[in-house]
Amino acid sequence: MPASGIRHPASGWLTLQIAVKNIQGSSPRLVGKAQSLTPRCPFARCSQPISEQQVKELCLKAREILVEEANVQWIDSPVTICGDIHGQFWDLLELFKVGGMCPDTNYLFLGDYVDRGFYSVETFLLLLAFKVRYPDRITLIRGNHESRQITQVYGFYDECLRKYGSASVWRYCCEVFDYLSLGAVVDGRVFCVHGGLSPNVQSLEQIRLIDRKQEVPHDGAMCDLLWSDPDDIEGWGLSPRGAGYLFGADVVKQFVHSNGLELIARAHQLVMEGHKLMFDATIVTVWSAPNYCYRCGNVASILELDENLNSVYRTFDAATQDTRGIPAKSTALQYFL
Repeated sequence: MPASGIRHPASGWLTLQIAVKNIQGSSPRLVGKAQSLTPRCPFARCSQPISEQQVKELCLKAREILVEEANVQWIDSPVTICGDIHGQFWDLLELFKVGGMCPDTNYLFLGDYVDRGFYSVETFLLLLAFKVRYPDRITLIRGNHESRQITQVYGFYDECLRKYGSASVWRYCCEVFDYLSLGAVVDGRVFCVHGGLSPNVQSLEQIRLIDRKQEVPHDGAMCDLLWSDPDDIEGWGLSPRGAGYLFGADVVKQFVHSNGLELIARAHQLVMEGHKLMFDATIVTVWSAPNYCYRCGNVASILELDENLNSVYRTFDAATQDTRGIPAKSTALQYFL
């Protein structure tokens, strides 16, 4: 038996095993406290990846839940909104320490769970485990990285091959990606999306009519919602990302007015301070991956909306190095858009 207090990156699997077993077993309780998610368990070194069959079953259960959700999912306040995670598993646990554990806190994650970080598998499957156990207390929407094409370039595909020896787990997860909602609306007044707006979408009703159960297209409304960015321009502009658009304050204010909204909350762009309000506080970018790619030095934040939609931004730093450990092999980190 390993000595007490040993910390090891494999303990991420232990956390995930606890979550999955509590879903599959007789106990109705998932991990109940943030403390139980810290990598201090004396058995951490003995933990093994959850089996491919367990991943398959978890993904199937998640799809059964997600297929019933709308393209624009209605969420009641209070809710805590989280931006990109990008496979930074230990930093996700820091997020739960700051924001509270599910189901005590009602969460909305804005996508980009995978790629670039070293623990995309653990990150996405843990969030799926929460979704299956507490479907009404956590909402997961799609980001531009929840895509077959993107994940084959920026790390998630290679990570699945390295950890499982085949692409089966990657395929199971990609099938779940296709069922994720494209957005959410909090109390009918805060529209939440991963990227931004589209010149092909003037109303939330138009988003509801999109056939989302597909790979992210190269253009069109669905692509734009996941790829676009606000910018200090007038109207619409070409995006340097090669997908989606840039859009200005006039576009945001018109969309907010036409749809009876007060705020658009989105993620998708690194913000060194963790969040950034623009255009007279009609749109905010929330970023939840601290020290992005383990070298950017930024803080992360989450947005808490209370019953009256009052906003509180809570910032947090990355997990300490001795907590998260060093992975055996790095993934591609060169892409920063």
